[in-house]
Amino acid sequence: MGEEEEDNQLSPLLPSSSTSSVKRTGTVWTAVAHIITGVIGAGVLSLAWSTAQLGWIAGPISVLVFAAITLVSTYILCDCYMYPHPHYGPNRLRSYMDAVLFYLGEKNHKVCGVILMETLYGSTLAYVITSASSIKAIQKSNCYHREGHNAPCSYEDTSSMLLFGAVQVVMSQIPDFHNMKWLSMLAAIMSFAYSFIGFGLGLAQVIKNGTIKGSINGVPTANIADKLWLVFQALGDIAFAYPYSGIVLEIQDTLKSPPPENKTMKNASIIAVSLTTFFYLCCGCFGYAAFGNNTPGNLLTGFGFYEPYWLVDLANACIILHLVGGYQIFGQPVFAFAERWFINRFPNSWFVNNYYTNKHRWFPSFQINPLKICFRTAYVASTTAIAMMFPYFNQVLGVLGALNFWPLAIYFPVEMRIVQKKIQSWTRKWVALKSFSFVCLLVTIVAFIGSIQGLINAKFE
Repeated sequence: MGEEEEDNQLSPLLPSSSTSSVKRTGTVWTAVAHIITGVIGAGVLSLAWSTAQLGWIAGPISVLVFAAITLVSTYILCDCYMYPHPHYGPNRLRSYMDAVLFYLGEKNHKVCGVILMETLYGSTLAYVITSASSIKAIQKSNCYHREGHNAPCSYEDTSSMLLFGAVQVVMSQIPDFHNMKWLSMLAAIMSFAYSFIGFGLGLAQVIKNGTIKGSINGVPTANIADKLWLVFQALGDIAFAYPYSGIVLEIQDTLKSPPPENKTMKNASIIAVSLTTFFYLCCGCFGYAAFGNNTPGNLLTGFGFYEPYWLVDLANACIILHLVGGYQIFGQPVFAFAERWFINRFPNSWFVNNYYTNKHRWFPSFQINPLKICFRTAYVASTTAIAMMFPYFNQVLGVLGALNFWPLAIYFPVEMRIVQKKIQSWTRKWVALKSFSFVCLLVTIVAFIGSIQGLINAKFE
């Protein structure tokens, strides 16, 4: 299988945006960068709070369990990219929705489309909220340094969200995943930087305290019901911190071969998930050890740390730069889906199909398309507007994690595996896969209930 091949038109709803061949040049390291950019993001900052709700035993175990589930889900999806043979194809399934349509049919494809678009949209929404928190944290950090830790330093989210939205309007004009290597590399470096800073600050605080705070049972509450709500929400936060199922096949479609794309993607997933799990455990555990029952919802913006203020500022600046790339990682599949639909629906429209070359003496020439400019700008504007209405970090992460975890990371991959391998009902493999799916469904239900309760409380407090 060469690096340059004609894409197969497997889905009438998702035609290729171009009939020309696509040169795939991605490697295991570009895939690792894409994965880390998509996975390490808003979620890592809430893990200390999640660990605090679950306690010293259940917290770390939950992180490890979700990491294992993510790898299982990814392994299944990697083998769905080529059909009928996972190495040689010849049919390519370039996106998650292509795979669901091909293996599970039109009805499941429509249901998946709604869930996947909600998940990707929700992830970009969460990134707008997180970016505003980090911008505001830089302002507050400088204020506290100048005027003292008890100073009434207060800043609004609105201007920060508008600023981030303006940047994303420009960045959203990146054509597609194939043109995002540089951005993903930069974002991945930034994610490691702020994760390492968060881990270092937590470790330093533990050393300063001279003791490890926290308990096996986690943060105490007035009654069992309140404890259950917080535990359920914490599970939702951890669920949001891991799965990247919705973008696995898009990333795999950027990889060159040989070696086979599924082998490269599996290796990249092992590397990326192992690295992220290490930082998740470090940030979550050392954050909880440092602050115990007072662990903030966001480790770097909740002001568990005041000094050194310049290091807190640097960490939040790294978060913002990472989120610029992370937003595009989850936004590009939405752009591609919508634009392919418009091209198929309006094949003769100049607004949809015409490209205009823009030349400037100081910049390289580039092409603009009216549909891309209008749709992508409207998309960014909508995520920014909704983020202004619900700027609740932990609660929003919990709801999003609960909504997308089971259907995208578990149900559809499991069902595709059963169809792909022609696994008969009630055989040992079938029972194992169905049991795995059912247990994960229960986790999703309790996480969703807890997160909705937390979001409602935050909205009306």
